[in-house]
Amino acid sequence: MTNGMIDLSGKVAIVTGGCSGIGRGTVEVLLGGGARVACIDIQDDKGHAMAEELGDGILYLHADVTAEDEVAAAFGQVTSRFGGIDALFNNAGAAEPLGSDPFDLEIFARVERLLVHSVVLGTKYAVPSMIERGGGSIINTASIAGLQAGYGPFAYSVAKGAVVHLSRVAAASLAREAIRVNAICPGLIPTSIFGRALGDSIEEADRRAKTIAEHSHGAQPIRIAGSPADIGHAVAYFASDLSRFVTGQFLAVDGGITVGPRTAWDETAALETWTRMGLDEEQVRTALGLTES
Repeated sequence: MTNGMIDLSGKVAIVTGGCSGIGRGTVEVLLGGGARVACIDIQDDKGHAMAEELGDGILYLHADVTAEDEVAAAFGQVTSRFGGIDALFNNAGAAEPLGSDPFDLEIFARVERLLVHSVVLGTKYAVPSMIERGGGSIINTASIAGLQAGYGPFAYSVAKGAVVHLSRVAAASLAREAIRVNAICPGLIPTSIFGRALGDSIEEADRRAKTIAEHSHGAQPIRIAGSPADIGHAVAYFASDLSRFVTGQFLAVDGGITVGPRTAWDETAALETWTRMGLDEEQVRTALGLTES
């Protein structure tokens, strides 16, 4: 352990979309564990500022994760600078605007390129270095929206479901090379993705994320707001040798929101459901332990 974190000393990790939100939180966790980290993003101002702030262990590179030539060049620079790649966190992404036509194929294709094709590209250009180093770990950002309907817009949810299965198929294919592939399914992690889906500018979306964090503690059974670092710690586990026997899996880091309907863990929601069925409200309150003492 390093500073109370999983020990990643000697490892080289790439984080796509690492300048903000889950990516930024993960960069900080991996650095705290002793890894050298390459952040790949298109937010150059944030990237250069982050590299200056966090020191020598981080490298910022501009690359559009949907452009194969840019991904190839960036991964080549990481290998040249750090000597290879041990872990890849395919994280860059965004959702389509809320209210978009779910059957607009242009929007659908754009989202799939960003959320699915980019995972394939990242994997393609990380694998050769991992093979040379005797193995590695690929971690993909999926979502609870890829597990159940209702947690995200149409194209985003379909893409995240694809990422979950892509991770399984890639795990089967790459196991012979000692490369593990797993996915993480975040729940409600307040980041700029929500504001961007509403049409906010990056600055406005960042401010909105802070507001969401202040109000999201009651959205899931664990009554605290999730944070990018919560995802970062899961990434650190998958990137480390502690998970050497784990591949082809997904981990929902969601505060328990997918354990069941809200009525399973929120007594007030259960009360509303039961009373809608015609049961006496006071009897239900007593049965649920909601009577005042």
